[in-house]
Amino acid sequence: MSALPEKKYTIEEYLALLHKSEERLEFFDGEIVSMAGGKRSHNRATRNVSRRLGELLDGKPCEVFDGNQSVKTTKAPPFRYPDASVVCGEPIFEEIHGHDILVNPVLIVEVLSPSTSDYDREAKFLAYQEISSFKEYLLVSSERPHVIHYLRQPDGKWLRSDVIGLDSKIELASVGVILPLTDVYWKVTFSESE
Repeated sequence: MSALPEKKYTIEEYLALLHKSEERLEFFDGEIVSMAGGKRSHNRATRNVSRRLGELLDGKPCEVFDGNQSVKTTKAPPFRYPDASVVCGEPIFEEIHGHDILVNPVLIVEVLSPSTSDYDREAKFLAYQEISSFKEYLLVSSERPHVIHYLRQPDGKWLRSDVIGLDSKIELASVGVILPLTDVYWKVTFSESE
């Protein structure tokens, strides 16, 4: 994730730039951030999560979207690009300047990299929390087998659990499936220091 040169952009300028760009760009507080160019481990984990969730949800009334599908965030307008998202029931879209923006995800997945980790853990998570349908958040490390799992509780608070090790599994209550970490990290290699 890298910011374009220091300049405060308007949402209209961002949308015009996004329309011309071939990469995913996010707008946050006047800055435009490029979301492209992950490492191999990040790309594999991202692909694995989307693919495996799709397989696990086959036959259920849920749909998996990859990182090209933007999600509406009212707290940090106009939208964000998660690495994966899931809707159960009919997906609802809002059109913003020619972009179909998903409004009702129940599960959002971000695969962390050193350059996006803080942003995904803090600013993005806060923006996503304003989505009323949003129930679960996965922060997938791309450097070691470790997934941080947040589950919204009935009182609106978020319960965090850390799922560590390739032999672990994550129970995804919002979509009714169990996701093994061996599937998340299929063909992902980690350095010896990790």
